[in-house]
Amino acid sequence: MDAIIRNVEQADWPQVSAIFNHYIAASFAAYNEQPVTDHFFQERRAAHPEYPFLVAEVAKQVVGFAFLAPFHPAPTMKHSATLTYFIHPDHTGCGIGKQFLDTLIAQGQRLGIGNYLAHISSLNPGSLNFHLRNGFVECGRMVQVGIKNGKPFDMVWVQKRLSL
Repeated sequence: MDAIIRNVEQADWPQVSAIFNHYIAASFAAYNEQPVTDHFFQERRAAHPEYPFLVAEVAKQVVGFAFLAPFHPAPTMKHSATLTYFIHPDHTGCGIGKQFLDTLIAQGQRLGIGNYLAHISSLNPGSLNFHLRNGFVECGRMVQVGIKNGKPFDMVWVQKRLSL
């Protein structure tokens, strides 16, 4: 299923936070234990307006979101970015993640980014497998740095390097 991938708009924030809050409550994909408000992602967007923040739309409903963010504030690392995406559970496995990834990389390359990183909970095998299938390699693992709902987890870093 092809979704329409577009820039986030003001009216999208409630759906963005609802998708993220689902993963807070139901999985280890989101590290938070408490729900977030719409302002949580609005602040992230406002902090880095030059980076893409996208939504996926199917039948005029927002079913996912994705964004790039600086990996580190030092100018020497401006060619590296982290990527994040969350897709409504009714729409996972439909190719939206790959659409997001391809779009983020295309837009990131226009910004001069050639190094893409993601940090993923070790208790989120779906995301780990997705990234490995799409050319990422594990580049670091911080053992038991998180505890959510009493259960420890590792933070796994994956990386995809492209030439500029």
